[in-house]
Amino acid sequence: MKTFLLLALALAALRAHAAPLRALADEEMARVAGQDGVSFAAHIVINDPTLVGAVSDSRLSLGFAGADGHSRYLVLRNVRGTIDMSTIAIDVHSRPDGGDYLALSLPNTVRFERFGFESMSVQNDPLAPVTASMGSLDITGSVNMTGQLRLWAH
Repeated sequence: MKTFLLLALALAALRAHAAPLRALADEEMARVAGQDGVSFAAHIVINDPTLVGAVSDSRLSLGFAGADGHSRYLVLRNVRGTIDMSTIAIDVHSRPDGGDYLALSLPNTVRFERFGFESMSVQNDPLAPVTASMGSLDITGSVNMTGQLRLWAH
């Protein structure tokens, strides 16, 4: 109870000293400079089979129109697993020629745990039973990266 009371008092003190929010005119907004971009990390779990009511036959289907006018489907059956990505940052930087670019920092580490799919097939009907598999994928491990993806208007 004592910790809660101290936390409540600290938040009240911070709130009392904070300036009220106000809208900025376009000219004021143009002069605003940030110190950091946006950073985030992700923990993605796809089709966890340990959950109550988990689906046992999920499919990811990609359709392609053939030259003969018929569609074919690449069917990945039971895509599942876990992906953990460390910090990814999005920031705006200035180019030497005076323009700006958007920098997307690659995550330092991406970890996969039992990520993949049970079977891959090509079918005329994406909902038909899978009768022949072209393989499966099961990745457990990590990838380390450095660098940025830079995007700018031309």
